[in-house]
Amino acid sequence: MPAADYLLDACAMIAFLNKEAGAETIAGLIQKAEDGEIVLYMTSIQALEVYYDRIRVKGRNYAETFLQALYTSSIKIIDYVSLNNIRIAGHFKTRYSLSLADAIACAAACSLSAVLVTGDRHELGPVEPNEGITFFWFR
Repeated sequence: MPAADYLLDACAMIAFLNKEAGAETIAGLIQKAEDGEIVLYMTSIQALEVYYDRIRVKGRNYAETFLQALYTSSIKIIDYVSLNNIRIAGHFKTRYSLSLADAIACAAACSLSAVLVTGDRHELGPVEPNEGITFFWFR
């Protein structure tokens, strides 16, 4: 993996937490961020997706523990959606019929010039050849 900034989508974090295929790759990115080798981002919208998934799967107490750990980790949480990112996300949502969270992740990756880390080829695959976003397909 070349040195770059990376943005995790919810799919990547959930795969990591559930120890699914590709979890070791996400663990490697987190370790590189902890070591200061890369900058690793996640938007608050992706954090919300993971949080509500954790509530459903493991319960509120686990979800709260996860959320506290996430916000104190080496992953930089982007807590806002700028006016520019609203416009960019709107483009992705309308052109590709993405979920709102995926559209925001694409907009953030564009704004940050970050590599978007995802395993969701079905949803995001059509974006890759057309928009200049670099994707890192972890599985």
